[in-house]
Amino acid sequence: MQIRALTVEEFAATREQRRQAFGPLPDGEWERLLVRARPGIDAGRALGGFVAGQIVATSYIHDQIQWWHGRSVRLGGVSGVTVAAEARGRGYGRAIAAAALDRCKELGFPLSMLYPATTSLYRALGWEHGGGLDEVSLDPDALRGLRAEPVDVRRVGPGDAAEVAATIARVHREARDCGPIGWDDERWRSFLSEPDHDAYLAEDGFLTFHWQGEGEIRVNKAVAVSERTTRALWAIVGSGSTTADRVTAVLAPHDPVLWSIPQRFSDRVRRVRWMLRAVDAPAAVAARGFPPGVAGSVPLRLDDPDIPGNTGDWRLTVADGSGVLEPAPETSGALRLGPGAFAALYSGVPTATLRRAGRLDRDEPLLDAVFAADAHALDFF
Repeated sequence: MQIRALTVEEFAATREQRRQAFGPLPDGEWERLLVRARPGIDAGRALGGFVAGQIVATSYIHDQIQWWHGRSVRLGGVSGVTVAAEARGRGYGRAIAAAALDRCKELGFPLSMLYPATTSLYRALGWEHGGGLDEVSLDPDALRGLRAEPVDVRRVGPGDAAEVAATIARVHREARDCGPIGWDDERWRSFLSEPDHDAYLAEDGFLTFHWQGEGEIRVNKAVAVSERTTRALWAIVGSGSTTADRVTAVLAPHDPVLWSIPQRFSDRVRRVRWMLRAVDAPAAVAARGFPPGVAGSVPLRLDDPDIPGNTGDWRLTVADGSGVLEPAPETSGALRLGPGAFAALYSGVPTATLRRAGRLDRDEPLLDAVFAADAHALDFF
């Protein structure tokens, strides 16, 4: 199989293959996908695998950032990994995923993230489960009972994309969130053009939601810096839920609305898992934020068969909210790990969990402290 970047025309010809992989694609949804994909196509981030001149495999890489303790790290978001139904079982899926990883490296992304349709394929290439996207069912009556003070809030559209992106970035930076991704202004212009979606912007917060099916409101994003704005945005949702049977919201595990609603007995949560991969381990550590007040140094031995530049003896040093991963002499006491275990650690998975999963040979409390994170996502791609 020959793998190369797709042209606009070739990408447009993959609709049927995407339907086979992910389900029906209505015309309007497909047209919006083509518009959103164009920057990546032009940048060589849409890949295709060809056999006898026919496209049999695809992948796409989003140019994103990901927040870790208030700092943003460049991220290659891998999506649209497909193999034509008649060509499956021949190793093309692994080949196109490996090509996407190589392209992430070429483009200088320190990290890569994806939502897996299958774990084993991506785990074999060094991605590992890092966090989840939570879809939480909320009681409309509880939201209607949420009291809020008046806050200046306005409806927004495509022309407000830059301000929306900046406001969301401010929320994640000040909250020291771990895991949420950030989109550029162009992608936000596309999101804010979605039909039948309502979007609102405050000085320190953003809300977007829409009706989904019969009797259900879906809150795609509701984030804010202050308590006042948090309550005000959710009060908008509550005021519109008088005819809703249910409200489903994409929330962080510790989203403040869960501690604000007057009644909460149990949580109904659907969690969609995502996987992370360090493409450039030293760069990923240097860009990441770390918990303030935690300091220490640990020798590591990283073995990464797919990215030789990550392989070697390293010393991780963290202080004052920053970290560095530097080459170091071989040390008998170094903690040995592969790329998957490193990605899981980076995401805040405890070393005791990884030891019991057979990914580490011992616990390392200092690593638990420096990489502590409640990794979550608020966007699916």
